[in-house]
Amino acid sequence: MKAEIITIGDEILIGQVVDTNSAFIGKALNSIGVSVYQITSIQDDKSHLLKAFAEAEVNADIIIITGGLGPTKDDITKHTLATYFNDTLVKNEAVLQHVEDLFKQYVDHPISESNRTQALVPSQAKVLTNRFGTAPGMWFEKGKKTFISLPGVPYEMRALIEFEVLPKLVLKYKRPFIIHKTLLTYGLGESVIADRLEAVEDALPKHIKLAYLPSIGSVRLRLSAIGEDEDLLKQEIQTEIDQILPLIEDVFVGFQDNNEGLELIIGKQLTEKGKTLALAESCTGGKLAEQFTSHSGASAFFKGGIVSYATQAKIDVLGVSEQLIREHSVVSSQVAMAMATNVREKFKSDFAIATTGNAGPTKGDSDAEVGTVFIAIATKNGVEAHEFNMGNHRERVINKAVNKAFELLQKEIFKN
Repeated sequence: MKAEIITIGDEILIGQVVDTNSAFIGKALNSIGVSVYQITSIQDDKSHLLKAFAEAEVNADIIIITGGLGPTKDDITKHTLATYFNDTLVKNEAVLQHVEDLFKQYVDHPISESNRTQALVPSQAKVLTNRFGTAPGMWFEKGKKTFISLPGVPYEMRALIEFEVLPKLVLKYKRPFIIHKTLLTYGLGESVIADRLEAVEDALPKHIKLAYLPSIGSVRLRLSAIGEDEDLLKQEIQTEIDQILPLIEDVFVGFQDNNEGLELIIGKQLTEKGKTLALAESCTGGKLAEQFTSHSGASAFFKGGIVSYATQAKIDVLGVSEQLIREHSVVSSQVAMAMATNVREKFKSDFAIATTGNAGPTKGDSDAEVGTVFIAIATKNGVEAHEFNMGNHRERVINKAVNKAFELLQKEIFKN
């Protein structure tokens, strides 16, 4: 069972808008056993759209289209679909009533005629109710193929996928099971891990695949299996995990569900243990706090943080000794340890992380070489700082520092 995703809009092609819709749809389809064959982004051009629809019909069983359903003249998806299916647009009274109700409830100016045109849909289309917007979703069937057109606004599209599209696809198609299990590792490169797992990988059955997904400081190992017997697939995946874990036990940090990052895994671990965390950030500029608080429930373990970016802020807010900074430099293990110790005391937390470094491109208040980063972890048992050289690319230095801080914190959680 194959699907193709087509995203429409010049704004995607020129980089003005990042296509997050395809990632969401691909993940949703995978959850019901539908594999995405291809993702295509195209401009708002009728001939281009018609060509893309025809090619997708050959390639896939399910074609999901997002974008181009607004009320303005540059939104041509609906008209192009009518042409593709040799159809005409007709007024759908239910959609019109929905649009009028939305304007009455949420818009402080009268509905315009262009907004009323949202109620015009191809006569062959089954309307999918868009509870959060005026553009309806549309479902077309052509032989054994299904075309689904959805608005490009992400929260509108997501609700339609969840409440309309997936339930209908589950009823319409018999699908295989697709099982994924992802192991998260930190501190070792992709090629080294691949060498360790070579024998296991070579012996994998044809319906099970191992993928290496590297990022800064970490590598995800995703095992994927496809078949008709869900329980058997789960057993087979577990058998492979049992062979892999002894080979990576020194860098394995946990299983990753739904692409969750290490910060979410750490958050769950801290919450389960009833432990708390505080942060003192300098070179990471609040990125650690941002990642922890991007997930709901962070207040259960995260007490707070201080972004003491300037040297004076470390003195005035965190209480780091001015003499300590003069003697050792603001980018030093001594200052990192003082930051971690003081922020832990200030927030009365179980754990604290401090970062200080020189991300570049200039050296700032320290003579430390660009890329030098100190990360300190403070606990009830004391404080320890670690020195790293993260390279000379500013963004990479910051992201590597964040990932290394997660890694060091988790090791301390395991100890305590």
